[in-house]
Amino acid sequence: MFRNSWTTCILLAIGVSLAVAADTPKAATLSASAIADKNIAARGGLNAWQAVQTMTLTGKLSAGGNQRAALEMPGSTAAQKLVSARPVEEMQLPFTMELKRPRKMRFELQFNGQTAVQVFDGANGWKLRPFLNRRVVEPYTAEEMKMASMQADLDGPLMDYAAKGTRVDLDGTEKLDNRDTYKLKLTMKNGQVVHVWIDAQTFLEAKIEGQPRRLDGTYHPVEIYFSDYRAVNGLQIPFLLETKVLPVAKNALGFKDPPVPAEKTVIDSVVINPKLDEAQFTKPEIQVASNTK
Repeated sequence: MFRNSWTTCILLAIGVSLAVAADTPKAATLSASAIADKNIAARGGLNAWQAVQTMTLTGKLSAGGNQRAALEMPGSTAAQKLVSARPVEEMQLPFTMELKRPRKMRFELQFNGQTAVQVFDGANGWKLRPFLNRRVVEPYTAEEMKMASMQADLDGPLMDYAAKGTRVDLDGTEKLDNRDTYKLKLTMKNGQVVHVWIDAQTFLEAKIEGQPRRLDGTYHPVEIYFSDYRAVNGLQIPFLLETKVLPVAKNALGFKDPPVPAEKTVIDSVVINPKLDEAQFTKPEIQVASNTK
């Protein structure tokens, strides 16, 4: 339930989303560098982003339910088939995310009266998941560290991309929800490749590739869509994120993969440059009740 991919998708959204409307170009008439430069200018410019040192977001995450289509295995028993009859309603779990340069993050998720925590200090990560009866602070797994290390800072992958050693190429144009978009291919300094879809009218990011997610023993491509942009301190931020896990032809068991419904993240509030205690980005401490007689 407490997925590192949630924090990743929110960080991607914040990092790539601050934008305002711009002049509409004709599709396929701009170079990759021109599109990136227009995106940077539309988002407020490098100086404005460098002034953002901290950020706090609150909102709700969709979780639970049984919306994924069930696979009926050959010889399934009646009890096994009852799995598909579970309630499909999703819970909306409140969260708070605090961000601080350079690449520091604290994420708290409320569930059933308990608080789960993830912390990344830019080099190390920890997690506390009490609702899984894990009441000790655990370090990030190797896969979680890999995901965290590839997360962009507050300004996102396109801001000041050349100084970061990122190469930007144009991979053509695509229709996305009946709107023209530029598909940019970003090759990071470490060799990581990420595609970003830029709206050809507003230069807002419409979609970005997320970190692949492992389901049924198989890694699935992930796409994150941004909408409901609102102004915060003169900056445009998407207040709705939809994460889509794409099906594959066959999973590790050799079966056709059923579709996975989109997961929604709704942002309720965003605060720019709040005062954040540095201790928030260190290893979490657990309050242990004393056992005195």
